[in-house]
Amino acid sequence: MSCFGLLRASHQLSRLQWLVVLLCASVPVFADHPLPAPTAEVILEVHGKARRSAGYDHARLDRGILASLKRTELVTHTSVTDGPQHFSGYLMRDLLEYVGAKGKKVVASALNSYAIVFSREEFDRYDVLIADTQNGKQLLPSDKGPFWIVYPRDQHSELQDIRYDYRWVWQLVRLDIE
Repeated sequence: MSCFGLLRASHQLSRLQWLVVLLCASVPVFADHPLPAPTAEVILEVHGKARRSAGYDHARLDRGILASLKRTELVTHTSVTDGPQHFSGYLMRDLLEYVGAKGKKVVASALNSYAIVFSREEFDRYDVLIADTQNGKQLLPSDKGPFWIVYPRDQHSELQDIRYDYRWVWQLVRLDIE
């Protein structure tokens, strides 16, 4: 039966109500809408089970697109620097929500092809930051940028274990959602 046949056959809903139902059913859910296309240099790509950027088969994010996310700050020690460091960026769970990530695993990849698999639950348990600044300076690819995955290690003693040090991916450029 056609949509119009359904409208004529319905005795419980008015034609206007059916039209609203049909229009709503034809509109994709928010997570299926494409992300805006980048207008500047792409600094992070998200592949796999996530929303795509307009015109692409994966999410392509530039600084302008990321600016729509809430910025978060974190002061913590690292295993590769001296003294407490001040980081600023975005919570990983907020980024994953923004791109509509559907998977349970996240593979983070760096410029040098270093990659590590995370359980998505880890980002709900801890305020893991995808930092783009350290001590007020923008992270550059020549020194741990454009992004560095940073754990709140001073706030959680279990994060001071070497097993978590391997998760601090610097020069992060790609996430794959599985």
